Amino acid sequence: MEDLKEPLPPQWRCYMSPQGRRYYVNTSSNETTWERPSSAPGTPKSSMRHKNSLPINCVTFPLPMSMAEQPLLKPDEWSYCDYFWMDKKEPQGAAGVSGFEVLLQKQLKGKQMQKEMAEFVRERIKIEEEYARSLSKLSQIPLAGQEEGTLGKAWAQLKKSLADEAEVHLKFSSKLQSEVEKPLLSFRDNFKKDMKRFDHHIADLRKQLIGRYAAVEKARRALADRQKDLEVKSQQLELKLSNKTEEDIKKARRKSTQAGDELMRCVDLYNQSQSKWFEEMVTTSLELERLEVERIEMIRQHLCQYTTLRHETDMFNQSTMEPVDQLLQGVDPGRDRELWVNENQTGEIRPVDIEI
Repeated sequence: MEDLKEPLPPQWRCYMSPQGRRYYVNTSSNETTWERPSSAPGTPKSSMRHKNSLPINCVTFPLPMSMAEQPLLKPDEWSYCDYFWMDKKEPQGAAGVSGFEVLLQKQLKGKQMQKEMAEFVRERIKIEEEYARSLSKLSQIPLAGQEEGTLGKAWAQLKKSLADEAEVHLKFSSKLQSEVEKPLLSFRDNFKKDMKRFDHHIADLRKQLIGRYAAVEKARRALADRQKDLEVKSQQLELKLSNKTEEDIKKARRKSTQAGDELMRCVDLYNQSQSKWFEEMVTTSLELERLEVERIEMIRQHLCQYTTLRHETDMFNQSTMEPVDQLLQGVDPGRDRELWVNENQTGEIRPVDIEI
């Protein structure tokens, strides 16, 4: 099995994988590698575990020096699916959260912001309703109700305009409730339930990945132990330090091969799990991205409706003042005096001096 052109360094042995590919085991450190160790002292540059990847929290990431930069899945879009693969590092050594959990927290925060916006609009509605009630009440107060003439008419219209303005603000508050507050509150009623479903699905895949990574590590240690056992028995036979027979060596070699097969099986299962997790991460993160765009567009639409209603309220309020403006333009002190005199005069004959 071993390539005899160049001897292996001490403690390194060559074996054949079930697929017919050679790999090497350090019987002292239990390291395994696909790359043939050089005769120089030390371990090879890369092991089976770290050939092209580095495990971080049971997810294998490419080593920067071992491959070209990975292309983005959605270039120039800053898409969720390209930037949340690693777990978030927390300060002071606290347990981090997964990148997907960061995305979920963003979604839940967005839902909370949406709810708080609805609460803000509700407070605005309360102010409008209270203001309308105050205007209506003020319009009915009989202060200066005895003013007469053109000025009296203008004053009466000004008081009436308060009642008209109150009606405008009541309509504004009603539309705010039906066209802004209610849509904000009712948008995605089952949102938290959907997020929990996404969370459980991805978390289950990650748990499976962790379990299968542990199985790989266990199989790797088992293989190293079998290889070491085979090496010890082979040396004992060569040095005749034991009465071990060739049959014992074959048995040890068979167990070593079985351990190698088990390692390859565990690696295949791990890769399948990681592939499934990868696919679901892309699919689900793109769905979260779509939901966030939809949320922002929905809020933008209803805030635009808010400003439209506010402009309309200003215009309606302006229209309630137009009759007041017209009557104020027509206020004429001379005419008022004429009207008052005609209505209240007591006689045109003036007194004269007494003559003797």
